[in-house]
Amino acid sequence: MQKQPLSPQTGRTLVLASTSPYRRELLGRLGLPFETASPGVDETPLPDETAAATSLRLAIAKASALAGNYPDALLIGSDQVALLDGQQLGKPGTHERAVAQLQAMRGREVEFHTALALHDSRSARIVTAVDVTRVTMRDYSDAQIERYLLRDQPYDCAGSAKVEALGIVMIARVASDDPTALIGLPLIALVGMLNDAGVEVV
Repeated sequence: MQKQPLSPQTGRTLVLASTSPYRRELLGRLGLPFETASPGVDETPLPDETAAATSLRLAIAKASALAGNYPDALLIGSDQVALLDGQQLGKPGTHERAVAQLQAMRGREVEFHTALALHDSRSARIVTAVDVTRVTMRDYSDAQIERYLLRDQPYDCAGSAKVEALGIVMIARVASDDPTALIGLPLIALVGMLNDAGVEVV
């Protein structure tokens, strides 16, 4: 998107440090002008790192990575990690890995840790939040897994099930304080951060 001031009140640029179409769509719901940029951050978890720590570290890293290119902007970074039995589930990337993830999650509860960071590149101040969403999966069959994956192809989605698309049929229950967090960007927390930064969303 073209550079433009965030609002007449602040004259600040808002930048989403992500190329994810899901996060771009979510941020677009707020009706604010913003740019998107790739942060170029390695998302590999560190040894013995918890899901909450991984998601928070990467959210901060994504927002901070763009500070040099946007010296007077508000930079948004977010990251999500799925956790099953203490094991992190990342983006499957392939059909085979997605099948394995969904088989392991079948009939189980999965935690999705979604971290958010707002980096004010003018002051270098960073504020953060982490949302934990608990998702109970249905007891679906292998045939249902195959049909779902062929239709939705959620290979860029942690946990292999897009709640905002057909993946909802694989889910029995969602427990969360913010329904947008599971999709990838916790808007309730973000609105609070923007308000504190002097940005009135409405």
